[in-house]
Amino acid sequence: MKEQNLAISDTPNLQRRKFLTQTANILGGLTLINAPWVHTATKPTLRVIGTHATLQEPIRQQVMQDLGINIIFEAGGNTQVLQKASMRPETFDVYEQWSNSINILWDAEAIQPIEWKRIPLWDEINSLTKMGRLSPHAPLGLGDRPYELLYVQNNRTLSNQPSNYISFVPYVHNVDSFGYNTQIIPRGQPYDTESWSWLLDDKWRGKVALVNDPTIGLFDMALAAQATGLLNFKDLGDLTKPELDQLFALLISKKQLGHFSGFWDAIPVSAEYMLEGRSVISSMFEPAAVSLNAQGMPVVYAAPREGYRAWHGVLCLSKRTKGRVRDAAYEYMNWWLSGWPGAYVARQGYYISVPDRVKPYMSDAEWDYWYQGKVAVHDLVDNRNRIIVRAGERRNGGSYWERFNHVAVWNTVMASYDYSLPRWNELLLA
Repeated sequence: MKEQNLAISDTPNLQRRKFLTQTANILGGLTLINAPWVHTATKPTLRVIGTHATLQEPIRQQVMQDLGINIIFEAGGNTQVLQKASMRPETFDVYEQWSNSINILWDAEAIQPIEWKRIPLWDEINSLTKMGRLSPHAPLGLGDRPYELLYVQNNRTLSNQPSNYISFVPYVHNVDSFGYNTQIIPRGQPYDTESWSWLLDDKWRGKVALVNDPTIGLFDMALAAQATGLLNFKDLGDLTKPELDQLFALLISKKQLGHFSGFWDAIPVSAEYMLEGRSVISSMFEPAAVSLNAQGMPVVYAAPREGYRAWHGVLCLSKRTKGRVRDAAYEYMNWWLSGWPGAYVARQGYYISVPDRVKPYMSDAEWDYWYQGKVAVHDLVDNRNRIIVRAGERRNGGSYWERFNHVAVWNTVMASYDYSLPRWNELLLA
């Protein structure tokens, strides 16, 4: 297993320290060695709010070690953290979630513009965030495309027109679908037989779990309803009120028949549902599927023929963050692009906006499997040293570029968002 240990070898650590020192110099001479808070009892404390996808204890420990600051992580469910951040910006310094939260946070004036010139690797951030796709002919996808929310204009609107300020620093991202237990459901073919329609198939009645988030679960169900042919939407990324009424009528009738086994709020819960047998197919984020495979349950993360629901992670600054804490926040955001964090999240199925910085922190076998979509030449382990990929396996859906060539819709806050919220609660209570 020598090759796999490359991810934590001395060379990457030296590279990381070199990058962080260069970053500190660019941010105004706050080198890691000479940063005043490293040698005082009053280190700045950075409060980070977000989801379990990235707010993990090993990451917190590593960033504190690298930057010499105190970090408090507050992880919660998707809706919970968004509601808190939008209503109480004084309770956090950095917000980590997904681009569909930007419109809500921006309209609530909960976050402040970010100077992209203080992001040393800005020019290395790939075209997915800046132009909407990784390859020229890839579909842009429907809904809230992240690149259209990136730049802050003089009139305080957000658009894809370059300016001196951005609403978020792009970092982790992925394409989402659903996971299914191949001990129960026969394995399908990516982009061929695997389909969102499976989530509404009566064969799995009573064993289907959904994510409890109206900006995410709603689109999983819209994709499923359209895939079955039961409903058709003019614009999947911008459902009208009558279309929402049709969709919720279908879902409520399904729920009353016992189709759904539960609605989960956090990644660990979705995995627990499968381990307990409560679900055999579920809306899922890829780390849950990776975790289940590590625990011996053969869960496939589907590559639906209709396309993925995509998302892009965002790092945002609270409107209330200022002074030394804001400087620390910039260091934290830059740290996420330094290489080690990208390799860490790659082992749970995520990508990052500067993949070339990630490659030195991964073994060749890891890079080939997670990014290139190649067959694993030997067993691969996760960040807890559990085997998650067996030799001979290939990542479902293929390479980074192939997967982002199949985006159907992005996580989105629609114009009908306010109308969808009570309808979603109606579904939960039905």
